Amino acid sequence: FIFPLLNLRLPVLTRSMLDYRFRRLVRARGAARQAGHAGAMFPWQSGSDGREETQRLHLNPRSGRWLPDHSHLQRHINIAVAYNAWSYYQVTGDIEFLRFRGAPMIIEIARFLGGLATYDASEDRYNVIGVMGPDEYHDAYPDAEVPGVNNNAYTNIMTVWVLCRALELLDILPDHHARELSDQLGLTTAELDHWDDISRKMRVCFHDGVISQFDGYERLEELDWLDYKERYGDIQRLDRILEAEGDSTNRYKLSKQADVLMLFYLLHTAELQDIFHRLGYPFDADRDLRANVEYYAARTSHGS
Repeated sequence: FIFPLLNLRLPVLTRSMLDYRFRRLVRARGAARQAGHAGAMFPWQSGSDGREETQRLHLNPRSGRWLPDHSHLQRHINIAVAYNAWSYYQVTGDIEFLRFRGAPMIIEIARFLGGLATYDASEDRYNVIGVMGPDEYHDAYPDAEVPGVNNNAYTNIMTVWVLCRALELLDILPDHHARELSDQLGLTTAELDHWDDISRKMRVCFHDGVISQFDGYERLEELDWLDYKERYGDIQRLDRILEAEGDSTNRYKLSKQADVLMLFYLLHTAELQDIFHRLGYPFDADRDLRANVEYYAARTSHGS
């Protein structure tokens, strides 16, 4: 949230933040390989050397119970790194940074995100399975034995955005730099064509005239917000409240913080319109912006 402001006022500082990421690119590549993926997988919570330090258990002080923590499945951290690298270039026009630092990160992140997408021939669409979106209230489906949700809209749409930027930067760079970069990273025409295909066939789910936060969101129950506000007052940490009651946020249409709505923060409505058009989904910027904001703002506890 602060990066765009700093980008315009103190780009020397935002570049140093991106240098932090670039110096850990080798570690991110190793993490991706270890997890069975291509490209670079940056950690949700980074240690000083770039290792993943996200906790695997956390304490609910209301119930006194230690619970599994699946926060490391928030693969959208990689989207944030790519978004910031691109934003820095857009603000500064720093082609040297783009060639030697920004582009390698964006391409390796595109490689990782593209590898998460699996093709469903029956629907001619790509799916992203078993992740967490920005909303940390949903780390699994109700009563599921495995963590993660499928086709988180934010992750899927921003993956398309990253793939498009990876393809675009090869046109932006001078020809000799583009060739050097392709040789350096082992890019092939087949891989670029695959990214283009994903960027046109990624699945996005909808329900009740809004973007579904993830596949199956419409089947979740509505929460009695008034009841919980009257009983607890401060309901920002509904995850702790519900778990202490023997319940789970995974069962309800609620959010800890912006998830779908982050799309409207990061991207201009014209950009979103272009992405939905590319994917073959109808999207009316004015109508759909208002509908999504009204729907999800009413179901967010603002717990983070």
